[in-house]
Amino acid sequence: MEESVKGGSRKTLDKEEIVESQGEDYLLSRIKEAFGCKEPDVRAYSPLTLAYIGDAVYDLVIRTVVVESANRAADKLHKRTVKYVKAPAQAKIIEALREYLTDEEEAVYRRGRNAKSNTMAKNASLSEYRKATGFEALIGFLYLTGQTDRMIYLIKKGIELAGMED
Repeated sequence: MEESVKGGSRKTLDKEEIVESQGEDYLLSRIKEAFGCKEPDVRAYSPLTLAYIGDAVYDLVIRTVVVESANRAADKLHKRTVKYVKAPAQAKIIEALREYLTDEEEAVYRRGRNAKSNTMAKNASLSEYRKATGFEALIGFLYLTGQTDRMIYLIKKGIELAGMED
């Protein structure tokens, strides 16, 4: 399919062609390419660094699911999102997932859970906050290592196992 553009035309890909051409870690590879990011050893990152990026990636996944489920007012979208991204919810998800983690994933989770942070969630216990940090570190690790399919599988499975589906 061709689309007219000033000074010529360009090919417009359909959804299947886009998915085929992009691969599972397309967003990450495009970001690295566009900004000239280096390829450091993600396994050497601090667990709080992994949790930092994992928090954002998990939030993006949940926001995407919430927005795709219905076109609603922003405040309603926010309330639905918070249900999944608050520390107690993340703690519940990771507890439900523990038996599904590989040894490497379990090690990343434990490193994140045991990391000493200078901050604390407002509406969570210390235990919930640490488990949530471990969960976010795991999500960050999976994202940065290009394991997008595994990351999405674990998020979906965790939500199901924790009984948090809408």
